[in-house]
Amino acid sequence: MKAATNAAVVLCLATALTHVLLVFLHVAPSNPLSRRYSRQVNAWIFPLFEQNWRLFAPDPESVNQRISARTLHTDPDGTARVSGWFDLTAVDNAAVRHNPFPSHIAQNMLRRAWSSYLENHVVDDQPRSPRAVMTQRYLANIATDRVKAARGGSFKAVQLRVVTVPIAAPVPTGSGVTEADATKMPARTRYLPWWRTEEDSRGD
Repeated sequence: MKAATNAAVVLCLATALTHVLLVFLHVAPSNPLSRRYSRQVNAWIFPLFEQNWRLFAPDPESVNQRISARTLHTDPDGTARVSGWFDLTAVDNAAVRHNPFPSHIAQNMLRRAWSSYLENHVVDDQPRSPRAVMTQRYLANIATDRVKAARGGSFKAVQLRVVTVPIAAPVPTGSGVTEADATKMPARTRYLPWWRTEEDSRGD
């Protein structure tokens, strides 16, 4: 029993030291050691131990974004039908709320896909680089997969709607402004183009 306990302690210490070393190599400036073992470091860090310093960033999140999707179906007689909006963000929020161990996918996949899309579509929604095409397809695939999982069937195209609501600043005490007034900030709605799915030759 003592030998087993000692072995467990040694294993825990070795794991902890290895974890600290790999995290250090991940957050440290690029160096020969981190470049040489980058594959092993990334395999350990992502997705569970990813480091995010947003808490200390000078420009934290100032908006909430709600992403919804709707689909275009084509009947056998050629009639086009547009579905109602499906709230993708609400699905993620429901998976995270009251869950002590929410998945990395529910927390980050949709949000980061949208951030990457914005970074690569600066002027409009026309992709002008291979990376822009990739981020557009990635976002469309996420929406397509989630709508199919919830509603089933096949469809010809998918469209996204993004509603951006500013986060109100804290209300100073004695300012005379109520919290309800502070939260009455205008929302911005953005409609993305219709994107054809991989099953665009089929209808349901």
